[in-house]
Amino acid sequence: MPLYKTITVNNTTKLYIWKIEEPEAELAKPIALTDHCQNRLNGMKSDMHRKGFLSIRHLLKQAGYTDFDLRYDEVGKPHLKDGNFISITHSHHFTGIIVSKTDEVGVDIEMQRDKILKIAHKFTPIEEYKTIANVSALTQKLTIVWGAKESLYKIYAQKGLSFLHHINVKDFTFADEQTTAEILYQGASSFYKVAFLEFEGFTCVYALKTT
Repeated sequence: MPLYKTITVNNTTKLYIWKIEEPEAELAKPIALTDHCQNRLNGMKSDMHRKGFLSIRHLLKQAGYTDFDLRYDEVGKPHLKDGNFISITHSHHFTGIIVSKTDEVGVDIEMQRDKILKIAHKFTPIEEYKTIANVSALTQKLTIVWGAKESLYKIYAQKGLSFLHHINVKDFTFADEQTTAEILYQGASSFYKVAFLEFEGFTCVYALKTT
């Protein structure tokens, strides 16, 4: 069972990452799904999407939950029945969840790809990165920024929230492995701690809302 990594963020928050290596039948055998989720699984045409969906249920088990403990609200944000906070991500052969008893949380895993250079202007002020001449380093940094904004968007879960105009990720170095961020939307500010890690050409970013 390839539980790839477990990170204890603090004494009430844990991050779980799965590397999908098993055939779908092996992932499906020990997992019980609600009728709704079984129908969702049946409707997925992509083998990778189905395996990602099932591996997330294995991560739930690692955190002490089952599919029956999970629900989604009208905007697609996941919730746990016991009131704890959860966020979910899937990118290619990696999936992840973060669970917290005390903090609103978000997580995102992204493959590091050069194509992010072409869309960067849509989610961050690209002029802020002109001093980074190395394409590889720029790809890494922009992937972290994108992952941070995805994580914050998952926490905030409000239609109309703009990555470019409403979410600000403070500058950081790779050695920092963390930063902070602010969402300013409709006259209200909220603040977040952000941390990141890299593995096998992927970037994982997670965020916690601060009080």
